[in-house]
Amino acid sequence: QVQLVEAGGGLVQAGGSLRLSCAASGSIFRFNTMGWYRQAPGKQRELVAMMTSGGNPNYADSVKGRFTISRDNAKNTVYLQVGSLKPEDTAVYYCALRQNLNDYWGQGTQVTVSS
Repeated sequence: QVQLVEAGGGLVQAGGSLRLSCAASGSIFRFNTMGWYRQAPGKQRELVAMMTSGGNPNYADSVKGRFTISRDNAKNTVYLQVGSLKPEDTAVYYCALRQNLNDYWGQGTQVTVSS
């Protein structure tokens, strides 16, 4: 089994920044993809950013240039530096790990951006 534990959400003013982290534990394969999705009230869950274990990132167009994903494979941890935050970035941010055709999810961490 795989467990994902997120940290770093909170309340921030527009234009501010946060750093989210997600630590994976359990049966983690060498080759996987880790990253973040988010879900705002009344909306579907959407991709924010994902990164392969080889370091290749994939960003949603809405966050390019503002968010930066990184990971530490030795710690099975993925980070998301979120900057230039906008009220529309308010959502629950979920950590995701994809390996061997399976998807695993964290409990989510709330990010609220005030205008």
